[in-house]
Amino acid sequence: MGIILDIIFAMAAVAIVLAIAWFMSNDKKNIPYKGIAFMLISQLLITWFMFNTSIGEMIITSISAAFNKLIEFGTVGVEFVLGGIEFDAEAGVFFFDVLLIIIFFATLLSVLTYLRILPWLIKVLGGVISKITGLPKIESFNAVNSMFFGQSEALIAIKSQFHRVTENRLYIVSASAMGSVSASIVGAYLQMLPPQYVLVAIPLNMFSALILASIIAPVSVNDEDDEVDVKDVSESKSVFEAMANGALDGGKIALIVATMLIAFLASLELVNYVLGAITGGTTLQEVLGWILSPIAFLMGVPAAEIGQAGGIMGLKIITNEFVAMLELQSAMDGLSEKAIGVISVFLTSFANFSSIGIIAGTVAGIDNEKGKTVSRFGMKLLIGATLASILSATIAGLFI
Repeated sequence: MGIILDIIFAMAAVAIVLAIAWFMSNDKKNIPYKGIAFMLISQLLITWFMFNTSIGEMIITSISAAFNKLIEFGTVGVEFVLGGIEFDAEAGVFFFDVLLIIIFFATLLSVLTYLRILPWLIKVLGGVISKITGLPKIESFNAVNSMFFGQSEALIAIKSQFHRVTENRLYIVSASAMGSVSASIVGAYLQMLPPQYVLVAIPLNMFSALILASIIAPVSVNDEDDEVDVKDVSESKSVFEAMANGALDGGKIALIVATMLIAFLASLELVNYVLGAITGGTTLQEVLGWILSPIAFLMGVPAAEIGQAGGIMGLKIITNEFVAMLELQSAMDGLSEKAIGVISVFLTSFANFSSIGIIAGTVAGIDNEKGKTVSRFGMKLLIGATLASILSATIAGLFI
């Protein structure tokens, strides 16, 4: 009976998410229902395969082991530079243990991009998705590209095609960038959350972002307006320059994340202090938990944990995923495996308020008018990306 109820609630959550997107749609007549149905089925099959088959579990274990080995390599560089600094070995230091690993992962991505291994792989995968779903090639390429690169890098990769990007197409590529995560920071996520949920969230979020964006802003293009060029994806002139550029980019990302965490966590403490003084101890997390608890319940979180789950989910939307992941880390001992899995998948994306500014700024750097367009539909973009995170987490919850 419990399983049947879980399925009914999950179907209700999916129906609500799709219905909200449908009401937000600016071109209901051209919604690609066939492609959307294919992507929903793909999500169910991928999640079932990864969670409920021995081969899927072996794949997750192998990928996780590979990332752990890469993290070990990255740690060697961190320890060489910072090995003389004394701190509590048991508690660790988040900046040293988690964020600085981003530098090594960014370096690897830069080299693989220079060698054109990643661009070729992304173009092939994007082409397969485009062919099967009927979605345009640029949008499909960008969706796959967003699984590997950050929001800015993913959009810059298609800058040569921006003259072909209409407003609806711009919404879809922006939604894919916001709904996914960068491979350069996946290593950091894996040190904070159970690896199986992070790794499953990556393909789920790619499809979810495409599904919701294709409903909200459907597109139909001619073949001549749908070419993907990956010849000039790297500006590096040698492997060593690619390594240097990747390391510098990784260092910038680590510092940006650290800066944002300091600002957001300090601000959160201030808000909770003021709110507590007014209400007698209520925190922002508790308020967000009350607001989002019905959604958390439909997503599959046990009833006794929906307040806490809703608070962590809301925290991610108004701050960023790292702040919410730190909150989840501290709460894991008191949460069920199902709650941890659903929340982890929800958190594994860039869907938050700060991402609106990042995406709008990146697009404005490529095309100032299109940057203004992104700013105009910024809230619509955040809602769509958040709905995508809810869809991914709901589907994952069915198999946990």
